[in-house]
Amino acid sequence: MRIAVNGSSGRRAVCCRHGGALPELLPARRRPAEPRPGAEALRRLQTKNPMKNETLPPPAPSTARRPRRWRAPLLVLVVLGLAGGGWTVMQSKQQAAKAAEQQASKKKEQEKTPVHELAQGDVAAIDARALAISLPLSGSLAPLTQATIKAKVSGEIHATTLQEGQSVAAGQILVRLDAADQRARLTQQQAMLDEAQARLSMAAKNEANSQALLKQKYISQTAYDTTQNSVDLARASVKSAAAMVDIARIALADTVIRAPMAGIVSKRHVQAGEKVAPDMPVYTIVNLAQLTLEAPVPSAEIPRIKLGQDVHFKVDGFGARDFSGKVTRINPTTESGSRAMLVYIAVDNGDGALRGGMFAKGSIVTERSSVAPLVPLTAVRNEKQGPVVYALVNNKVVEQPVTLGLRNEDEGYAEVKSGLVPGARVIVAKLDGVKPGHGVTFAAPAAAPAAPAAVLARKD
Repeated sequence: MRIAVNGSSGRRAVCCRHGGALPELLPARRRPAEPRPGAEALRRLQTKNPMKNETLPPPAPSTARRPRRWRAPLLVLVVLGLAGGGWTVMQSKQQAAKAAEQQASKKKEQEKTPVHELAQGDVAAIDARALAISLPLSGSLAPLTQATIKAKVSGEIHATTLQEGQSVAAGQILVRLDAADQRARLTQQQAMLDEAQARLSMAAKNEANSQALLKQKYISQTAYDTTQNSVDLARASVKSAAAMVDIARIALADTVIRAPMAGIVSKRHVQAGEKVAPDMPVYTIVNLAQLTLEAPVPSAEIPRIKLGQDVHFKVDGFGARDFSGKVTRINPTTESGSRAMLVYIAVDNGDGALRGGMFAKGSIVTERSSVAPLVPLTAVRNEKQGPVVYALVNNKVVEQPVTLGLRNEDEGYAEVKSGLVPGARVIVAKLDGVKPGHGVTFAAPAAAPAAPAAVLARKD
């Protein structure tokens, strides 16, 4: 039996004596790779081998292939793709795990954090506007113009028809007095005037005659001066009589009493048939177009008041209607016993709604801020570090420090210098247990009551 070595496969072939090769190949021991012998080397080997050449199998054809160069880059790309896909899968799993962990942590935190249910009225939104600082005051309203009409002459009242509350026009007749005596006095004074004028005429004629005689030297200068003096006296008597006529004429006109201004009758002091004397009041008329609010103000607050400042007030009986005026005068002295000074406010009452004597309560605007965020005073909490508010951010309570400016206690607002912006929401109710970091929810608004079936039913 012979053994042949296959150079290409490195295996040994067992041949029988008769030259037949056995089908089974024995594995050869692993040896270092040697260069594959060519056809010439194999021929030489067969020549040296004592065995017969015909017993050797023909050399096997070379089956080795040259390595292909594109396989390496392809393999690298495949490896990188697998690595990238694995890294992406790993990252997505990590992110999903992290999100789940955060969700669980958030859920646990929510379970641990208290959540309060608030009503809509427990929260207010911050708005921006100007804030006015006011000084409270109160006082009575009085007509700026009023007059008490008095009789100028004596006489009996013949007619008076106006009553309190009636409107009168300027020049309208209020009272008519008996004018018989005044007419008689006028006639008497007129007669005295005529007499004086006659005396003046006679004195003038005598003066002319005396002058002619003086020129002819029939009379002395003294006699002429006497006649001239008589003329002067007669002329003065005429003037006096004319003045008495004017007085009598005025007295006759005064028997008719007229309204000196337009207004409303505040009081009627006389009745028809009564006899009046000079300076006796007959009517009181007021003009309500302009009123004056007389308000006592403590002397310590007077430095805050300036002429021209705005005043806003309300009057009982007019509901929520606001009235306004301006400071026009300040009394320079204090009222005895009260140590207060009267401040006079002019009020325009064009519609005549207000009346004299009404009591008014209001305030004087002493300071006014610029347009800025305003926070309700009920939302401000005074802490050791300063004023703070509980603001709502993503339905969570946040303690927000604020810097405040002007305060208006009457309106219940304060100017915010810093810490809040318009639109922010703050808690205005004093709720027990609500702390920074707590969550809040809002109660759903109450549903409107259902309409009765009779209303919903369609009428045929």
